[in-house]
Amino acid sequence: MNSITRRHALGTIGAATAISAAGLPAQAATKTKVGALRFTSHAASFVAYERGYFKEAGLDVEFRFFQAAQPMAVAIASGDVDYGVTAISGGLISLAEKGAAKVIGGALSEEKGVDGQMILASNAAHAAGLTSPAQLKGKLYGMTTAGSSFHYMASKIARAEGFPGGIRMKPLQKVGAIIGALKSGQIDAWSIVPHIAKALARGGAVKPIGVIADYIPDYQVTTVFTSANTAAKERAKTKAFLAAFSKGADDFNAALVDKTAGADAAEAMVKLIHKYVYADRPYAKAAPSIRNGAMRINKGAALMTGSVSDQLEWFKSEKLVKAGITMDTLVDPSYVKSI
Repeated sequence: MNSITRRHALGTIGAATAISAAGLPAQAATKTKVGALRFTSHAASFVAYERGYFKEAGLDVEFRFFQAAQPMAVAIASGDVDYGVTAISGGLISLAEKGAAKVIGGALSEEKGVDGQMILASNAAHAAGLTSPAQLKGKLYGMTTAGSSFHYMASKIARAEGFPGGIRMKPLQKVGAIIGALKSGQIDAWSIVPHIAKALARGGAVKPIGVIADYIPDYQVTTVFTSANTAAKERAKTKAFLAAFSKGADDFNAALVDKTAGADAAEAMVKLIHKYVYADRPYAKAAPSIRNGAMRINKGAALMTGSVSDQLEWFKSEKLVKAGITMDTLVDPSYVKSI
């Protein structure tokens, strides 16, 4: 694995060829594989691809789609995928500890005044009295895997409500499996981004009982990451990716979060995202869910380092990762703009 000294030396060499502030491409048509989930929260990558920002930056992008964060992290660490957006997970932190992965920016974040992740109860649990997060003690909460963002959110809720460790966690591997379990009452509760949460609630399949922002303010929900090898050795390509991704995020925020771009731009944005999210549904049915998923994507791929630090400390306190792991282990500061 590369040492920190070697990484910084390579960074100095690579800086001469890195993308400039003016947006010059790293190199022509560089093959680049981008990992994604079919969520509105991954829209910055979709926009950058559809509007030619990746191409302008000299990147020939191919998407690889996943159904959960952990497999994407493994694929990026192994070099099968170049860049991705994912929540901080125990798996990602462990890969960083092994010198295989690095966080290089921030993506989705909770922000006051913008609808964010919702806490949901199954209809059966709600009918039995689960009407607020304060009643989650002893309840069965869905997550993909131990050490996932869902695990983190449930733990933070439990701590805030005064029963740390009091929520029972059910690993179900995939988001689709969690949705099925919640609808059928096999689990009692779950938390998820608004484009999924609102659609489920609107369809009568679940009951909303709270919001994550009340428990984790200024939460860095997802991050941009790559392999440690790519971060160290392919600086021009990495800077090009971040610049194009950031342009996509700007368009998304203006159209659907700040709503400063106008109604026509908002409609065009929803149609663009529909190619990737809820593509199996008619546009008229998919559009409301896509609009409902419009959480903030950080400008310039800036990272809320305080939130990431809090998440890292939680993983260590739960003994899900090694105690000696630091922020420098997880984050490459040479790319990150902190907020």
